[in-house]
Amino acid sequence: MALGQDKEIQEYRDMMKIPDRFEDGFGWKTVIGALFLGIFMLPGSMYLSLVMGGGLGSAAQWVTVILFAEVAKRSLKSLRQQEVYVLYYMAGIALASPFQGFLWNQYFVQSPAAISEGIADQIPSWVAPSRHILKETGRTFFNKHWLAPLAMVSCMLVIQRIDRFGLGYALYRLTSRVEKLPFPMAPVGAQGIMALAGSQDPAQRWRWRCFSIGGLIGLMFGLVYVGVPSLTGAFLAHPLQIIPIPWLDLMSATERILPAAPVNLVFDLGLVLIGMVLPFWAIVGGAVGLLIMFLVNPFVLHKYGLLPTWREGMKVVDTVYSNTIDFYLSFGVGITLSIAAVSFYTVLKPLFAKRKETAMLPVPGEEEPPRSLREIWRQLRVNYRERGDIDILISIAIYFFSTASYIGISTWLVDGFPWFFFLPYAFIYTPLISYTTAKLEGMVGQAVAIPLVREAAFILSGYKGAAIWFAPIPIHDYGTAVQFFRVVELTGTKLTSIIKTELVTIPVVIVCSFLFAEVIWRLAPVPSDAYPFAQQMWHLNAMNSCLTISATMEGSSRFMESINPSIIALGFGGGLTSFILLSLFGMPTFLIYGLVRGLGHQMPGGVLTELIGALLGRFYFERKFGREKWRKYAPVMLAGFACGLGLISMGSIGVALIAKSTTTLAY
Repeated sequence: MALGQDKEIQEYRDMMKIPDRFEDGFGWKTVIGALFLGIFMLPGSMYLSLVMGGGLGSAAQWVTVILFAEVAKRSLKSLRQQEVYVLYYMAGIALASPFQGFLWNQYFVQSPAAISEGIADQIPSWVAPSRHILKETGRTFFNKHWLAPLAMVSCMLVIQRIDRFGLGYALYRLTSRVEKLPFPMAPVGAQGIMALAGSQDPAQRWRWRCFSIGGLIGLMFGLVYVGVPSLTGAFLAHPLQIIPIPWLDLMSATERILPAAPVNLVFDLGLVLIGMVLPFWAIVGGAVGLLIMFLVNPFVLHKYGLLPTWREGMKVVDTVYSNTIDFYLSFGVGITLSIAAVSFYTVLKPLFAKRKETAMLPVPGEEEPPRSLREIWRQLRVNYRERGDIDILISIAIYFFSTASYIGISTWLVDGFPWFFFLPYAFIYTPLISYTTAKLEGMVGQAVAIPLVREAAFILSGYKGAAIWFAPIPIHDYGTAVQFFRVVELTGTKLTSIIKTELVTIPVVIVCSFLFAEVIWRLAPVPSDAYPFAQQMWHLNAMNSCLTISATMEGSSRFMESINPSIIALGFGGGLTSFILLSLFGMPTFLIYGLVRGLGHQMPGGVLTELIGALLGRFYFERKFGREKWRKYAPVMLAGFACGLGLISMGSIGVALIAKSTTTLAY
């Protein structure tokens, strides 16, 4: 242990010990799990993201693990914790469908926002075919014009998965093995994996009951919320919605009372369950921030002419966009900077103070920290074969290979790409910000993002055009990967089993996600009435993307016009003031962060729905079951809910596909 670390940090590090035995979690169960995820879970997640705005998410990872654990249990077998973790990790890979971006790209190149801003004709063919070609070929990816985007996405997916074992792994070896940081949040995920591995214990039967209850709720809600619109959309010109999807727009009723304040209601039961799982004070803080926005927008900003582009008659989406370009883009940058500043301050101040005050004694049984670069390098070169370690030289080589690949591919694809300008970002900024994030993850379990770094790099490079925004620019923060490698180690999983899982899962993901993206697009245009969330939000997303891309276009830039240093300073000062005042009153940390983030949040419906769940969990279910039990029950119920909702979604896709196929047959 490092000499300057104090007793509190040592307690965090001792929360979970690294196991003495490491095992391979890869096997035939992993192969079956990959096929299960690709065929059953992936299409449901893609479909839900278009209909409701959220896929199965991280809950689907627990769904997969619980289902496999229960099947094994009923087969009189068990899953080792290494197998559980590999299944969990594999589900995370599979549900991050790379080809869902194809659906977005085909819309963006044809979107009114991209056409009106003159961006549509500058979108490269390796992103999506031109809008003129798309009109000729129709709704299918099976034509030669999609070969270049397909090759680009597949190539980048492979490079990114290899890149995961580069600088991120090297930083983990440095911060964990050499500096011996505590990684306080890593035991949370590791203990959940270990708990599921012991599901044969009769004491764990509550887990299946909670999962079943959540699954039944998901089935019933999904039948009304997703099933009815999907099934009726297969037979009717416009699908029938019993519950408004994705929200009920109330602007017409509130615009005179609360001008320029976006008001909507979201009826997604999943958000209620999420509110029961997330930290209570973080949700309360976000709701308070939104309440302040409801008061500030109409009675301060609109009244004094700071929201000039808003007009009566605007819906929620247009209101959010107009407020963004008038005020909240700059204000959000200031808020983010204040969060970054406070985070760095809270980490660094105790660190330096305790270095002076704490007696610096080594821990018995642990090697003293290295005192020179030579000793640091010597420890980094130590590989533990039983853990499946990758040699540090290979990790560094992967980092240089992936970075060179990003620069080379960008130079090849983008005419006039200023590759020399991005070398300092790739080899100076990226290692520095990655190491800083790795230290923060290791000490306090959080990461801090510095806003507008990528945008500033593009603007300062002097490049003119839209293509650079779609290129794989080598500006990354690898520090967030260190937590993942720490959890792998705490669960006793060999790193080689993670590599083998990647090799099996990636081909399944590429094939299945491409095929199901084709199926979803053939069912109906994306976006359309059949995919209500996409129909509402993609227009806003397209306008925001065009706003950012305009920064490197010829002529005037709405993005540059929207950046206001005075408003950035106001956001920064407001964020710092909120932190200081709430800290002085001894308010919970989650409330402080939630409030500051809520001040920059403009879409209220989802936060209000989460608040309902948080209040129900805090003041009803915790009193009924006890706080400790309810905190265990709620995540499992959410996983079951996601499973039930996913089953309904997949069933709806199947029925709709059969119906559409029979109606389009020539005979």
